[in-house]
Amino acid sequence: MNLRGVKGMNDVLPGEIGRWQRLEAAFRSTVELHRYREVRTPLVEPTELFVRSIGEEADIVRKEMYSFDQHGDNLTLRPEGTAGAARAYVEHGVAAREPLTRWYYLGPMFRAERPQKGRYRQFWQAGCEVYGDPGPATDAEMIDMLVSFFRELGIASVTVHLNSLGGPDTRVRYGAALVAHLEPQKDALSDDSKRRLTTNPLRVLDSKDPRDVAACEGAPSILAVLDEADRAHFDALCRYLDRLGTPYLVDPRLVRGLDYYTRTLFEIRGSGGDLGAQNALGGGGRYDRMVRELGGPDVPSIGFALGLERLLLAMPPDAAPEPPCVAIAPMGDVATGEALLLARELRRLGVAADVDARGGSLKSMLRRANAIAARVAVVIGAGELTRGTVQIKDLAQHAQLDAPRAEAADTIARLLAAAEPTGSAPT
Repeated sequence: MNLRGVKGMNDVLPGEIGRWQRLEAAFRSTVELHRYREVRTPLVEPTELFVRSIGEEADIVRKEMYSFDQHGDNLTLRPEGTAGAARAYVEHGVAAREPLTRWYYLGPMFRAERPQKGRYRQFWQAGCEVYGDPGPATDAEMIDMLVSFFRELGIASVTVHLNSLGGPDTRVRYGAALVAHLEPQKDALSDDSKRRLTTNPLRVLDSKDPRDVAACEGAPSILAVLDEADRAHFDALCRYLDRLGTPYLVDPRLVRGLDYYTRTLFEIRGSGGDLGAQNALGGGGRYDRMVRELGGPDVPSIGFALGLERLLLAMPPDAAPEPPCVAIAPMGDVATGEALLLARELRRLGVAADVDARGGSLKSMLRRANAIAARVAVVIGAGELTRGTVQIKDLAQHAQLDAPRAEAADTIARLLAAAEPTGSAPT
């Protein structure tokens, strides 16, 4: 029986992991410059957490969660990161210790949706959450940080779609206006949108079904029913983005698939790379009521999430070379012991070293060194052991030299440093 991975849950092999690691490192660097600190929450949470925070009628809760009962507990593999972070914020009483909290996370999420390009059942997200600041300046800075991050990755062609959902009263007023627009066209709607028309009419705007898109043409704008405070918040957000020079597009049709959002809502879309038609790179918004609804104090919050697989599709080809490697070819048991010592010395200098202890002829070991793209091969045989030297072969320059064994690690490090285009290497 040939066992295979679960459909939509993919392996990332060593040949691919370099791009992942560089993406993750760039994300950490960016958000930490903005004073975010990492939080790590469990992969498994109580199912009720997602029902309460996301909404019982949301597609994620109704169709996509991996839920199970274990020892009397109803548990779910996390489908997104915000709810778990908010639960941790409440459970550990963070609000009592710090008036403003900035967290970030990186990790896998799980949704039982149909796998497609850049969208999987186990997928990786990076995200940020801010607790304690209700003002639009925080919203603007978060959006600007994301646009700058995408540009750093080489994803220059991005568009910020921006909307405001207002508060609970706005949603009620707008829901009624939207139902009044859609009710005469109810028979033309998809089955999902017919159900949403009574449970959560705003979600009809999020449908990609051509029938629903056509029915929503000419629908009233939610921005027209914002109350004075919500309108002032949205206008200030736009002014701050203008001041930062961060381009955006006001999109009254923007809803997104999570029900906990209030006021600011944004989605960043890209083009180019290998994205195809699925062009959303990430997004988020305010969820000012979630902390209170999970049993905590009344703390305003805003956050976003990015799909790492989608960012990898959008990023330009990776031109970053692999760091230089040294292949050590020992001839015999005694030489193998010396090779292990030399490899440890090189690694302490920050040089990657590979000891080929499988034996064989020198020709076969040099062939293996070329196969792993080693820049330098080091030969240690009986003659080298007798003389107290090693033979260093520069495989790129087709040159070689003998070096005293005691000076071998430093000599190899200097050779690699001289070969680096930037002139930087471990010293």
